[in-house]
Amino acid sequence: MSKTVQLVIDDKTYELPVIEGSENEKAIDISKLRAQTGYITLDTGYKNTGATKSGITFLDGEKGILSYRGYPIEQLAEKADFLEVCYLLIYGELPSNTEFSSFKENITNHTLIHEDMRIFLDAYPTKAHPMGILSAAVCTLSTFYPESQKQNRSDQAIDLTIQRLLAK
Repeated sequence: MSKTVQLVIDDKTYELPVIEGSENEKAIDISKLRAQTGYITLDTGYKNTGATKSGITFLDGEKGILSYRGYPIEQLAEKADFLEVCYLLIYGELPSNTEFSSFKENITNHTLIHEDMRIFLDAYPTKAHPMGILSAAVCTLSTFYPESQKQNRSDQAIDLTIQRLLAK
């Protein structure tokens, strides 16, 4: 039987479900609170609010904990390289040697950019903020790969898009 908590407002009792997070932390699901009661919650600074349930990231700022897919960030920073962490985030586990070799080769095969991208990048003012240029460039990349815009693509097609983005 699932756990609940009771909230009493104006002598009326409401049952709210208790859910368990990715690191076994407990949370009260208030997603239907407003619809049921007309009330909302106030959590200044969102210190007690989880925005979503994630199987990828766990963060507890008060305890200094940050992990991805169950691996502490310190361990990933010390023992894994960028592409290994990318693989972990995308596929949910660290790659075997064979998987990593194939993944790395696929990324390497897509490192070249279309010559028109150089024209696009050269058009920005020399003092433009790099994040503005980066975000615009990523959006522009999609124009060179119109097939990546299609709905209901296969897992293989989605992997190709991911590899192209990582390669750039």
